[in-house]
Amino acid sequence: MTRIACLHLPLFPLAARLRSEPELSREALAVVEGNGNAARVVAGNRLARGAGIKPGLSLPQARALCPKLVARARDETCERAAQEALLEVAERFSPRVEDAGEGIAYLDVDGSEHHFKGASPELELGRALLAAAEGAGLPARAGIASSKLAARIAAGLPDSPVVVAAGQEAEILAPLPLSRLAPEVEIAETLERWGVRSIGDFAKLPQARVASRLGRSGRDLHATARGLDPRPIIPREPPPAFQEGMSLEWPLVSLEPFLFVGRAALERLCLRLEACGLACIRLELALRLEPDGHQTRAIDLPAPTRDAKTLLTLVRLDLEARPPGAPVVGFTFAAQPDRPREAQLSLYGPAALSPDKLATTLARLFALLGPGRCGSPRPVDGHLPERFSLVDFTPPPPPEVRRAPRPGRGLLAVRVLRPPVALEVLTNGTLPAEETTPVAVRPVVAESGAKRPKIEGAVKIASGPWGLEDGWWTEEATGRADRDYWDVELAAGGLYRLYRDRTTGDWFADGIYD
Repeated sequence: MTRIACLHLPLFPLAARLRSEPELSREALAVVEGNGNAARVVAGNRLARGAGIKPGLSLPQARALCPKLVARARDETCERAAQEALLEVAERFSPRVEDAGEGIAYLDVDGSEHHFKGASPELELGRALLAAAEGAGLPARAGIASSKLAARIAAGLPDSPVVVAAGQEAEILAPLPLSRLAPEVEIAETLERWGVRSIGDFAKLPQARVASRLGRSGRDLHATARGLDPRPIIPREPPPAFQEGMSLEWPLVSLEPFLFVGRAALERLCLRLEACGLACIRLELALRLEPDGHQTRAIDLPAPTRDAKTLLTLVRLDLEARPPGAPVVGFTFAAQPDRPREAQLSLYGPAALSPDKLATTLARLFALLGPGRCGSPRPVDGHLPERFSLVDFTPPPPPEVRRAPRPGRGLLAVRVLRPPVALEVLTNGTLPAEETTPVAVRPVVAESGAKRPKIEGAVKIASGPWGLEDGWWTEEATGRADRDYWDVELAAGGLYRLYRDRTTGDWFADGIYD
């Protein structure tokens, strides 16, 4: 027989709001629905209920009973995030989870009790469910039975978790009023005339006579009253993204208060990603602006990460570069999930780079340097030495064994100067212009604040020229390069690569040999 567990959040609108603002638990809090004086209390915490506040009271009536009452409107964003967090808790224990809405989730736990020890494995399973929900900031209750209705009733009983043994579902349902079965209006009126008040009274009626008088709907309802719930679990599809956010009590016009509130939302988002073994590869931010504005923006990360501090830094830099332009009254963070990178540990060789730390570092570099300025350079087809392209940085794995040094003389490495350093070059003047040999080098006065290497002195040895023509096959002059390259060694020391632009006659240094 299938065993079904139910996770239930009592006073769901209140629980969702306290999950986003836990500091309000120390105040008399009421969640209201509606506007102005027409707002009605939906739920209140223990301090508010102790002051006599009940659901259905208007906001002025509630404030008359408790002048220090803190009122918060129902927040769809908070409730949606709390419901998703509840479903994620259930998915840790079963792959078949049904979203019943309003703080209720059903999961198929048939066979899951074998993973728990003790006199009552199902009771231990229920305690594990409550502990996981408590870790997600959800004060849930749990019930386990053989039908959805019985599990839901058990989850509403005190001393949670409550386990209903197989075959005892009718005993739990018997004392409840008939309205808990939500019968159709015509069937409810008929049973009222018969004098049936409770589920137990209805279950005692003969099954054949109920079916002949009430039809198929009455027969199914009678089976439910006897603990035989025919409704199966309808598994939900996991959402493609994780969302966290809230509506703000007051519009925010500066960046720091928004980041203070957004940091808590990002931390909750990262906890949910970590619990599912995922990381964020793309962060989307939706802003609700006063009075009726809306703005969305997206931040692409170079590698999956779940570091809240890094995500907050990216949000800060994006908002500083593009301010919203109006006060913010609400926000939503949406994370596109991806599997984090994993590294295989080495027993003897050097340790590989930590994928999480690498992703965090790359994300910060992208935020500081901007798009198109961070990556791994790769050469492209062409004659110009400065031509290259940027690709995603993927470090190679460390070598398994230590490599032997290469025999023979080492080659010189050129340290490229970008942009090239403008120079004034003196020549001997005895050869044609295109083959003039440099004899001395002097720097051109640089712009204020520019830090460039100082290249100056008499030329000791000059080798060249090597001609280079690029782009001669195009009609446009833009992008063409007609140059003469020289390798020179200065008397004061230093080996440099120079070139002269044939079009303008200007000299530049674009490399230093190390």
